[in-house]
Amino acid sequence: MSGKRAYRSKMRILADMMRAIQNEGEEGAGPTKILYAANLSHDRLTQYLDELKEKELIKEENSDNENRVYFLTEKGREFLREFVRIERFSEAFGIEV
Repeated sequence: MSGKRAYRSKMRILADMMRAIQNEGEEGAGPTKILYAANLSHDRLTQYLDELKEKELIKEENSDNENRVYFLTEKGREFLREFVRIERFSEAFGIEV
């Protein structure tokens, strides 16, 4: 790309966040884990976490030591499955999501 930085779509960022949560499994993912995995600033992380919660794609809980932990909801797992399907389909035609 000759020095240009490729920007991710909002949908790709949300999917990256949800994958980070999914990868943590039963334990759930804390904000720092999601921030690093999705390569986001703290402000954008907070904004997108709020949006994912509002759309009921993730849920927030407090762990034993009162830290926030995030989990995918069933709706979130379904979204991620469909996103992967769309991603594969579009890549087959050379189109980036």
